[in-house]
Amino acid sequence: MKKKAHSESQMVSAVKELESGVSADAVARGHGISKATLYNWKSKYSGMEVSQVKRLKELEEENRKLKQMYADLALDNRILKEVIEKKL
Repeated sequence: MKKKAHSESQMVSAVKELESGVSADAVARGHGISKATLYNWKSKYSGMEVSQVKRLKELEEENRKLKQMYADLALDNRILKEVIEKKL
């Protein structure tokens, strides 16, 4: 099943609606999401503005890339150590 992408502004507006007192059912129905998704957004984006959410997503992507780079370098390092041990 294909994920339906929601923009940062839609996420923030849904959370703000929920925090303003609108029922979770009404907010979820209005945005076409499940209540579980709404509560996940609330736990992650509560109290944030759209610009902060965008920055958070950028940082998460950068973190993912850095972790991948580290994993690649660690693997290269381990392979080189094994080669050196075999030569000795």
